[in-house]
Amino acid sequence: MAKPTIVTVDDDESVSHAIARDLRDRYGDDYRVVRATSGADGLEVLRRLALRGQPVALVAADERMPGMTGTQMLAQVRDLAPTAKLLLLTAYADMEVAIAGINEIGLDQFLMKPWDPPADRLYPAVDDLLDDWSRANPDHSDVRVIGHRWSDRTHDLKTFLARNHIAYQWYDVELDADAERLLGLAGATADDTPVVLTPSGDTLRAPTTLDVATALGLRTQAEQPLYDLAIVGAGPAGLAAAVYAASEGLSTVVVEREAPGGQAGQSAAIENYLGFPRGLTGADLAQRALAQAQRFGAEMVLARDVVGLESRGPVRMLSLEGGTCIEARAVVVATGMSYRLLPAAGVEEMTGRGLYYGVGAGEASQCEGDVVHVVGAANSAGQAVLNLAQYAKRVVVLARGTSLDDSMSRYLVERIEAAENIEVRYATEVAAVSGDGHVESVVLTERGTGRQETVATDWLFVFIGATPHTAWLGDDVVRDDDGYVVTGRSLRHSDGASSWPLARTPFALETSIPGVFAAGDLRNESMKRVASAVGEGAMAVALVHRYLAAT
Repeated sequence: MAKPTIVTVDDDESVSHAIARDLRDRYGDDYRVVRATSGADGLEVLRRLALRGQPVALVAADERMPGMTGTQMLAQVRDLAPTAKLLLLTAYADMEVAIAGINEIGLDQFLMKPWDPPADRLYPAVDDLLDDWSRANPDHSDVRVIGHRWSDRTHDLKTFLARNHIAYQWYDVELDADAERLLGLAGATADDTPVVLTPSGDTLRAPTTLDVATALGLRTQAEQPLYDLAIVGAGPAGLAAAVYAASEGLSTVVVEREAPGGQAGQSAAIENYLGFPRGLTGADLAQRALAQAQRFGAEMVLARDVVGLESRGPVRMLSLEGGTCIEARAVVVATGMSYRLLPAAGVEEMTGRGLYYGVGAGEASQCEGDVVHVVGAANSAGQAVLNLAQYAKRVVVLARGTSLDDSMSRYLVERIEAAENIEVRYATEVAAVSGDGHVESVVLTERGTGRQETVATDWLFVFIGATPHTAWLGDDVVRDDDGYVVTGRSLRHSDGASSWPLARTPFALETSIPGVFAAGDLRNESMKRVASAVGEGAMAVALVHRYLAAT
């Protein structure tokens, strides 16, 4: 396969040669660098590459070019190179233009000139853009998944692979001619699906995610008999705790049942996270945090569900599904939230068959040309709606309230209102879901009047809030009436009684079991924001140090 291309556009010959030289020095082994000296020339280069079917990874254009500015040129790139990353080269005075480019044309990054030395100012920005592009556009994959489009188990496996950044080739037994051939070569039939063919030649018939993780060499077992800190959950809070704990010398293990990132990892865009003016996807944030934690030596145990917690003297033991356990001197619980189930007829039969709770940023393309309904009106729903609208023919938002402004950030509302293929139906609830093997229609009820209407749809995505994932903790960990974990001084009741067993005051994030801390959305009185979850994860490690020093 031809090398992916980096296209640079700058009307100043000396600058054009300089940036092309610097990019070739750093990326020439893996990418072809092509330069153009005007916006029109750059677009012509992209047209030729598109005709040849050659991938374009990055387009870097100077803003101050005569005839066509860099922003004007980059606004047309998506038609010729849909997956390319867009980088604008600017002067300090062009800051407002760059911000407008982020909001209006989906600019990925801007970089102020001059960029000398490139090792400090150019390469870090380009590294991030090319890493993101490479993850989203793998040139090949030896993992193959064969199954039915509307199979819940197939969907779970594909989601697990995608969220763990494992590239795979997908074959639909009903649409792809090669699916039957591959099943035959593997000695399997359509009744065995989903079938996963691994690079080592193994055939996995209807495997669990643990089976797949083990077969692909992901770590599914802890390596040490005892850790300083065990972290349950690899969402923003858990990953932050892992980074700080491992970087400060604590032997650290993180146990995650699904994939790094938690619910935040499925977000199509986190646009209010400090330090990322362009915003970033939840998957990108999770991948960066995971790499950071592993760089410092934290272990990641995947596809394992923690089902119990108990104390054994100074040691805390986590029981894993399947009978194994992990022991640690301290524990941070960061299991976050589970989606609340939609209370409508037919939901159980249709879940995983066109009805899904949440949607990953990379899953929206499966809805190309279809009609999609989204239940919910919070920020997570708004981000998903905008992502789905890039592919779907029509997206219908079903909101219980009479205004999106009551529950959604204004910047999302404005984009939804401006999109031609997005419709919002207010004061509307789903009463029933039906279809022959997969979702084909929903019954909508108008709140107040009770009037019902049956409408056709291809997909139904649900974002109606979440409940804390804490039932596995058992009775020894005090929780409030809604299931959120009670921590710190809140363990003392208004009548003077206490759920705390020691003479000392519990640390701020400490639960009713000494040495067990809670961080992130599952903790009562938490802020339910990515940034606050990251902060609590870091704070929990500081408190773990205090606990370990005192024991």
